Amino acid sequence: MKKKKREYQSSELVKSFARIHGFEGKLVAFEIKDFLEEYLDESLFREIKSVNIEDRCVIIKINSPLLKHDFQLRKSFFLKKFQAQFGEEKFNDLQIL
Repeated sequence: MKKKKREYQSSELVKSFARIHGFEGKLVAFEIKDFLEEYLDESLFREIKSVNIEDRCVIIKINSPLLKHDFQLRKSFFLKKFQAQFGEEKFNDLQIL
């Protein structure tokens, strides 16, 4: 069963509320997580513990050591994907924990 998209994220009201209260990064983190859900196999996606953005750095916490290693090897690939999808100005680094 496919999860329903987070349509509320595209709402201008939600975006302006996020901007006022300083959690715009969290909305982008949700969008990155949605992107990863579509990009990865379901079993691999379940290994992703969390996605956050701090100081223009995307931080992805992964439970599986193998998936963590794969993400570290392809770090620049994922960073470029995220920048292309969500805007180059939003982040300049990617950490895999």
